[in-house]
Amino acid sequence: MFLCAGMLGGLHGAWADEASTNTVSLYGVFDTSVEVTNPGSGWAARVDSGAYRGSRVGLRGSEQLSGDTYLVFTLENGFSSADGTLQTPGVLFNRQAWIGTRSTWGEVRVGRQYSPLYIPFKGNLDAFGAGTIASGLNNLSKITPYANNAIAYLSPSIGGFDATVMMSTRDASENDGSGIDGYFVTAAYRIESFKVLYARQQTHGAGALRANLGGATYAVDRFRVWLAFFNGDGGSPFYHGAGGALSAQYAFSPRARASLGYAHVRDYSGAGASADQFSAALEYDMSPKLMFYFSAAYLANHDQASFTLRGVNVTGLPVAYPGAPVKGMQLGLLQRF
Repeated sequence: MFLCAGMLGGLHGAWADEASTNTVSLYGVFDTSVEVTNPGSGWAARVDSGAYRGSRVGLRGSEQLSGDTYLVFTLENGFSSADGTLQTPGVLFNRQAWIGTRSTWGEVRVGRQYSPLYIPFKGNLDAFGAGTIASGLNNLSKITPYANNAIAYLSPSIGGFDATVMMSTRDASENDGSGIDGYFVTAAYRIESFKVLYARQQTHGAGALRANLGGATYAVDRFRVWLAFFNGDGGSPFYHGAGGALSAQYAFSPRARASLGYAHVRDYSGAGASADQFSAALEYDMSPKLMFYFSAAYLANHDQASFTLRGVNVTGLPVAYPGAPVKGMQLGLLQRF
C-alpha cells in the first residue's frame, strides 16, 4: 500500500507539473464496529465492517479537456476492515468502475456505478444516513445498490432542483439477450432548509425489483426532522413491502449529534405480516475525518415477518423464528482519508 501510495504520489506530482488542473487522488473509508444483537435466540457479539459506510479504497481523477469540461473517473474497491477480505471475492473494483465527463451542464458516467437510489440519496431520507442497525429505513426497505454496464446523467442544481437518470444494459453473462436491464430516476428540490425527494427504480431479469423512495426533510437551528416512505416488489431474496419512517436529529455542538427514529413496514409477502422499529443513535466527530458512533434498535416483527437489524454492508443475523423480535447495539469508528 505504501509503495502504491508513493507511486500515485509521484504520478500526481508529474501530472501537476504538466497541468495543475489534472489530478489523481487516493481516498478511502475504514468503518469498523462491535455489535451485540439478539435475533430471538440469545445475544451474539461480532465485529462488523461497513455498518455505517462501506469500508473501501479507491482512485478518483479528473483531466481538464477545455474550459469547464473535464474527463473524470472513479475506481473503487470494497473490503472488510474486520478481516481484510474483498467485499466481492474475485472482483477488484466491485463498488465503482466508471469514466465520464463533467461540465456546467452536468455529468455523464459510463460503467459500474452506485444506484442513484443508494447513498447519498437514501442517506438523505433519515437521521441515521441509511446506515447502522438504527436505520429502520435501511432495514425495512429494499433497493438495488449497484448497476453494471450503466449510463448515468447527473444534472446541475437549477433553481434548487436537481435530478439523476441512469439506464443499465444487460450483461452477456445473464444469457437473457440484449437490451435494457433497468432504469433509475431521482429528483430533489430544495428551498432553504426544506427539501423534498423522490426516486424510482425498475430492474429486469433474474431478481427484478421495482422500488420507490421519497420523503422530505426540514431543519430549524440545531434540529432536523425527516419523513420518508418506501415500497418495493421483487428482488432476491423476494421482497414485497411498503412503509414509512420518521426520524429526528439534534446537534448539541458542531461535533456531537443525537438521533431518534421510528419505522414501520407492511410485509405483503405474508398475510398480515408487519414490523415496527424504534431506534436511537449518537455521533461524535473526534476530528474532521474520524467519527465515533453508537446505535441501538428494537425491531418488533409481527405474525410471520422476518426482518432483522443490519448495516449498509452488514448482513443481519437471521431471526430465530418468524415473528421473533430483534434488538441490538453497536459501537463503531469511521475513518475517512
